[in-house]
Amino acid sequence: MSAHQVVYLVFGIVLVVALVFDLGLLSPKNKTVSIRQAFYQTIFWVSLALVFFGFLWIQGPKLAAEDVHADPAFMVTRSQLPLEFLSAYLMEWSLSIDNIFVFILIFSSFNVSSRHYPRVLLLGILMAIIFRVIFITVGVALVSKFEWILYLFGIFLVYTGYKMFSSGDDDEFDPHETKLYRWLRKVLPLTKHDGDGRYWIKENGRRVYTSLFVVVILLAGIDLVFALDSIPAVMGISRDSLVIYTSNIFAVLGLRSLFFLLRGAVSKFDYLQQGIAVVLVFIGIKMLGDHYISQWLGKNMQVLLSLGVIVVCIAVSILYSIAKQKKGTPPDSADDSA
Repeated sequence: MSAHQVVYLVFGIVLVVALVFDLGLLSPKNKTVSIRQAFYQTIFWVSLALVFFGFLWIQGPKLAAEDVHADPAFMVTRSQLPLEFLSAYLMEWSLSIDNIFVFILIFSSFNVSSRHYPRVLLLGILMAIIFRVIFITVGVALVSKFEWILYLFGIFLVYTGYKMFSSGDDDEFDPHETKLYRWLRKVLPLTKHDGDGRYWIKENGRRVYTSLFVVVILLAGIDLVFALDSIPAVMGISRDSLVIYTSNIFAVLGLRSLFFLLRGAVSKFDYLQQGIAVVLVFIGIKMLGDHYISQWLGKNMQVLLSLGVIVVCIAVSILYSIAKQKKGTPPDSADDSA
C-alpha cells in the first residue's frame, strides 16, 4: 500500500469514527444544541484537523519519495504538504463563517424549529460533501489537463473578492427568491409544514415535501455555490488533490458545530466579509502571477506567505468588527457620516 493510500485510508477511518462519535454522543436527536455543547463540538473537529495536520507532517517524507518517482515537478517536501493543508483548512474555515449567516437566513425564512437544526444541518452538510467531492474531482482533472484554467480561476477570484469587498447590506439574501427554490416549487409538491421532523408527509392521499426537505436541499445547494469560490481558492494554495479533498471535508464537517457556536455572534462580524475578500484577491493575484512569483519565492515560502495572509486578514477583520461593535459604530453609520 502506497503512502498516499495510507493517508486516505487513515483519513476515511478517522472520518467515519468521528461522525459516529459526533452523532451518537455529541448530538442527541431532536434536542437543541447549547453554546457549551457547540463549543466542545467545534474544539473536537478543529482538534481532529490539527491531528491530521500532524499525521501529514510525519508522513511527509514518504509522500515526497513517492512524488519524486511519479513526477519530480510536483515533489512535495516534508514541511510543504502539512502547511498547505493548514492554509487550505483555514481558508475553508473562514469561508464557512461567512456561510453561517446565509444558513441562519434559510432557517429563519422557513421557520424551522431549533430542535430540528442538528439533523437538518447534518444531512445538508453530508449532501454538500458529496457535491464538493464531485466538484473537486472534476476541477482537479480539468486543471491537470488544461493548466491554463488556473488563470481563469485567478481572474474569477479577483473579481469575486472585489464584488464581496464592495457589497453592502442592500444585497440581502432571500431564500425564497433563489432559482433553486423556484425550481423545487415547480417540480415537487411542497408544504409549509415541518412534518414534525419528517422530510415528507401525506396530505390528501399524496406525498408532499416538508419545509425541512426544502431547507436541506437549499443548504446543500448554497454550499455548492460557496464552493465555486472556495475550491478555486484552495487550488491557489495547493495543487495536491489530497490537500484539496481533506481540507474541504474537515472544514465542512466542522461547519455544523460552528453554526451553533456563532449563530448569535456572526452578525457582529461586520467586516469579516472584507477580510475574506482581501484573501480571495490575494490568492487570485498569486495564481495569475505564479510564473513570476516562483522565480522570486520558493514553494515553501509561498505556502507560508499564503498562511500568514489568511491568518492576518481574518484575525484583523474579526478584531476590527468587535472593536467597532464596542464603540457602537455600525458600518452603515460610518458610511453615512462620510
